[in-house]
Amino acid sequence: MKLRILTLTILLVGLNSLNSFAQDNGQKLIDEFFSRYENEGVEVAVDELYKTNPWTTRIQDAINNVKTQLARYNEELVGKYYGYEPIVTKQLGNSYVLHSYLVKFDRQPLRFTFQLYKPDKEWRLASFAFDDSYNDELEEAAKVYYMDLDK
Repeated sequence: MKLRILTLTILLVGLNSLNSFAQDNGQKLIDEFFSRYENEGVEVAVDELYKTNPWTTRIQDAINNVKTQLARYNEELVGKYYGYEPIVTKQLGNSYVLHSYLVKFDRQPLRFTFQLYKPDKEWRLASFAFDDSYNDELEEAAKVYYMDLDK
């Protein structure tokens, strides 16, 4: 009986480790960003996100600009924040990944795009952007010339 419990424990730990390895694509960094965004505000969320990359100290003016622009999408402009959902994840090898999210507000959604890089053991921010131009892309993707008409 003890051998079965030990074997089951080892198997579960091993599966959990494999699952963690398979999902190691920087998702934790993004989850932390959205948690801070909701609970502590734009400035804290953006600052903590950029702190993951020591090279961003050289672009503090650009970071401040991102915070200012994003802060404009407040409750007065876009309404209440309702959360986020993934749009797409694209990965280059094991060390570079793009995560795109639809961020839901009462008036309209925004798209947040995170590019993350893992040079060694930790994921860090490579790029962060937000926009509302996804609707143009959706309309373009729905054009007839993108359809496979041979079916």
